[in-house]
Amino acid sequence: MTPKLIPASFFGMVLGLSGLGQAWRIAVHLWQVPSQIGESLLLLATLVWTFLLLRYFFQAVRHFEQVKAEFLHPIQGSTPALLGISTLLIVLAVIPYSYTAALVLACFGISWHLCFALWHTGTLWQGGRDTLDTAPTLYLPTVAGNFTSAAVLGALGRPDWGWLFLGAGVFSWLALESLIVQRLWHPKSMPIAQRPLLGIQFAPPVVCSMASLLLMPGSSAPWLLMLWGYGLFQLLLGLRLSKWLGAQTFALSYWAYSFGVAATTVSGLKLAAAGVTAAQTLSIPIFIAANIFIGYLTVRTTIDTIQKARKIAR
Repeated sequence: MTPKLIPASFFGMVLGLSGLGQAWRIAVHLWQVPSQIGESLLLLATLVWTFLLLRYFFQAVRHFEQVKAEFLHPIQGSTPALLGISTLLIVLAVIPYSYTAALVLACFGISWHLCFALWHTGTLWQGGRDTLDTAPTLYLPTVAGNFTSAAVLGALGRPDWGWLFLGAGVFSWLALESLIVQRLWHPKSMPIAQRPLLGIQFAPPVVCSMASLLLMPGSSAPWLLMLWGYGLFQLLLGLRLSKWLGAQTFALSYWAYSFGVAATTVSGLKLAAAGVTAAQTLSIPIFIAANIFIGYLTVRTTIDTIQKARKIAR
């Protein structure tokens, strides 16, 4: 019997929880909300990250062939990038408490990102892929990984290094987006089971905006609003397609939407704090909506986990 393993995509939970925690941190200074809420969310994200990381590495040792198969899968093969991305987001949670610990974690996170992204991209460049396997998960190694690396380096006070990663992420994003949109236009519609992955499609512009704001704290440059605006348009498109996107019953894959939602919120709050009128107007409803959405995912995930645990206990 094949053991039940934790897929790398589960690390997407850390992205949503940590992003929402960062949003609450900004809200403390913007609206004087209680700081304990944001820190509790970041603590929860850290605990989930720790559990998943230990479990994933344990299963990689015990069930190497199954984990290897995930790395080589045409669609899920991009998701191990989330190990590095989630680690880098934990760095942002840790910085106020220990710069040294944050720096050590950043080294591990960026090292995983670079090694995996180079290996994965080199594999893609050798061809042999079916165009129907093109999915937004392709953004994770070279786009999300580079953007979060840039954000962390900006937060650690090394923006010159951060801009290098941001550039790599931007041009990777521009190269990949047309391929993914072309796949969506294909006569054969994306399978229902893969549609939650489109949540990743909404993330690049707002994650880029968030990273840029950590490289240039307090900036309100027009191109930052352009990125944020494109992200908002994509989220509205997601609402327009909500019935089609939500055809599958609840699954943890829906956490793919959480990073884009959280990054939209963080970018909006940072722009509002910088005095951007549009952001000051939109940041409140976006903040409320993000809390409702990620809160819903958290509750549903908790219920599903408890139900599965009870079945195993029987």
